Amino acid sequence: MTTTATSTTPVRHRSLGDHTWQDQAVCHPTEYNPVDPETFFPGPEDTDRIATAKALCAQCPVARACLDAALEVGDTHGVRGGLTQEEREPLHTRIAERLDHSRVNATLAGRDIHLTKAERRAVVLAGYRQDIPVERLARLLKITDEHALKLYREIRRAIRHRQIAEDAAHTARTGDSNDQLGRDDFGTAA
Repeated sequence: MTTTATSTTPVRHRSLGDHTWQDQAVCHPTEYNPVDPETFFPGPEDTDRIATAKALCAQCPVARACLDAALEVGDTHGVRGGLTQEEREPLHTRIAERLDHSRVNATLAGRDIHLTKAERRAVVLAGYRQDIPVERLARLLKITDEHALKLYREIRRAIRHRQIAEDAAHTARTGDSNDQLGRDDFGTAA
């Protein structure tokens, strides 16, 4: 029986405006690492250069940050994060709905993370459930206190509506309803 070791190192997300990760990239040419940047911009039919770029990306300690940066800014050129522009295209179209809970948790912990729309909604929901003050939510999302309060109201309303819908669905499934009047509830006519 063999066991495999797993790493539980925390994910390091790129902060807003942070480009320092680029210094750690395998594709970053230095005196001791003479990588040709053109390797990462192969033509669609240049399979050798694509394979070379992907092999370098596979060794890169910041490939995830590179891919995130490419998706977040809409960069559709070259090999980024180990994916060609064609491979990244479906990710570009769905980036607004990406929901990475580690990014949400990092934001709630105070990190300045670039969030997608879905991740921002998750931060608001988590903040509401954890009773995070409106002022703190506003700082985390870089919005006004009034906007944060509005987001909390919207979440509260959505939760209430979802509960009403679930109760109605449960009632419809089970047939139990305290609101339905039976024949005996009317009494007798005089």
